[in-house]
Amino acid sequence: MTRPGLRIGELAALVRLRPSALRYYEEAGLIPPPPRASDGTRRYPPSAIRRVALIKMAQRAGFGIADIRDLLATSVGRPSATRQWRELAARKLPEIDAVISGLTELRAVIAACLDCGCMDFENCQLLTRPADTPR
Repeated sequence: MTRPGLRIGELAALVRLRPSALRYYEEAGLIPPPPRASDGTRRYPPSAIRRVALIKMAQRAGFGIADIRDLLATSVGRPSATRQWRELAARKLPEIDAVISGLTELRAVIAACLDCGCMDFENCQLLTRPADTPR
C-alpha cells in the first residue's frame, strides 16, 4: 500500500536541503506542519516543493525569516501578496546597494594593498598615511 505525500527525506532531496532545515522551516512557521502517516512520519504534499523553492529564493535575495513568514502569510497570487512583495523588495534594494558600496570600498582597499606591493606592515605607506588621505 502506498502512502500519499512525500516523506521528509524525499522532499529534502528534491529541494536540496537537509531534513533538519525542513523541520526548522516548520518550527519557524514557513511551511505548515504536514499530515502524518499512521507510522508517525511526515507526509508533505507536492505543493511543498514550490513553497520551499519560494523560501529559498527569498533567502538568497536577503530576506529574513520574519519577512518571509509575513510574505507567505498572505495568499500568493493575490494582489495583497504582490503589493507586499513589492514593498519588501523596495525596502531591500537600498540595503543591497549599501552592501555593494561597502564591498566596492573593500575591493579598492585590497587592490591598493596589492598595488603597493611592499607586503611589509611596518613600513607600508598605506598604513602610515592618515585615514582621510586619498589613495
